Amino acid sequence: MRITVKARSGASEFDCEPGEKILHAGLRSGFALPYECGTGTCGTCKATLVSGRVESEWPEAPGGRYLKSPAELLMCQCLAREDCALEVGVLKTREAGAPLPGALHGHVRGWRRLTHDVVSFDVTLDRPLDFDAGQFALLSVPGIAGARAYSMVNFERAARRLSFVVKKKPGGTVSEWLFGDGVEGTRLGLFAPVGHATFHPGLQKHVLCIAGGSGIAGMMSILQCAGEAGHFAGWDGHVFFGVRSARDGFFLDELHALQARDPARLAVTIALSDEDVPASLPAAYPGLAFARGLVHAVAGERMKGRFADVRAYVAGPPPMVDASLRLLLREARLSPADIRYDKFS
Repeated sequence: MRITVKARSGASEFDCEPGEKILHAGLRSGFALPYECGTGTCGTCKATLVSGRVESEWPEAPGGRYLKSPAELLMCQCLAREDCALEVGVLKTREAGAPLPGALHGHVRGWRRLTHDVVSFDVTLDRPLDFDAGQFALLSVPGIAGARAYSMVNFERAARRLSFVVKKKPGGTVSEWLFGDGVEGTRLGLFAPVGHATFHPGLQKHVLCIAGGSGIAGMMSILQCAGEAGHFAGWDGHVFFGVRSARDGFFLDELHALQARDPARLAVTIALSDEDVPASLPAAYPGLAFARGLVHAVAGERMKGRFADVRAYVAGPPPMVDASLRLLLREARLSPADIRYDKFS
C-alpha cells in the first residue's frame, strides 16, 4: 500500500507492507514521522485519515484518549488496508547518519533479578543491529496486545545482543509476564532502533544524565559510549540516579566502575527519595556520592551554576521527567535542543 503523509512543513510518501504499522513503515523508509513512545500511550503519532482505510491492532491503546474524532488515528497502532492519505501536525528532518529502524526477532536469554521489582535480560537477535547510544526498542510478546518500549542498556555496533532492564508495574501485562515463569528462551518481535535521546561521539558539551528507576537503562548505554569515545577526557559528566531506598538500588557496581575509569571528570550521585542514606552505601561505593531527596531536586541543587555548555538526558517515570524538564527549562534555562528525554508510562 502507498501512504502519503502531509503536514504544514512538507509531505512524504512511502510503501507500507501488509501487516506493517504505518509508523514503522514511515520510519524504516527514512521519514521522521512524529512519535515519542511508539507504544500507543502518548498520542504523539496522532494523524488524521484523509482517504483510504486503516485498522487498529490495539483499539484499546491508552493513547486513544487523545483522539478527538473518528478520522483520527495512532500511526503506531494502525495497519493500512488500502492506499491512504494522512495529515499530521509536523514532519521533521531526519537526523543525518541515524540508523534506520526495522523489524526483527530475538530470544530472551540471561533473565535475572536485580532487585525485588527489577529484572534484567538480554535478547539475542536474528541479525545484527546498529543503534545509537540512548535509543530504545519496541518489544512484542506473543499473545499480548501492543508493543512495549525498553531502552538498551548496552552499546555496540552491529549488535547481536541487546540488554534491557524492566521494573515491575502492578497490573502491567508485559511486566507481570517478565516476572513469571517460562520467560527464558521466548521468541520476541522487535522494532528497533527508535528514540531521540541519543548521544553521539564528538558532542562538544558536558553531559548531564537524570534518571529515575529503570530510566537508568539508556543512560548506561550513553555512559558506555561516551567513556569508550574518550568524551570525559575533555568534558564533564554528571549522573543523577534516583531510587526510593537502598534496597531499590541496582547498577551501582557498574556505575562505580564507570566513575573509576574517569574519576576527574565523571561524577555519579545516587538519590534516595524515601529514606536517609545508610552508612553502608558510601562505604561500599566510595567513588559515588549519595543524597536524600527527589532526583530532580538533588540534581538542581548540585548543578547550580554549572549548566553552561550542557547536553541533558532525562528518563524515568512521567512525573519525574516532567519535574526534571521544568528544572532544565525554567531554572537552568537550557535550550530545548540541549534536552533529550524519554517518558515511558
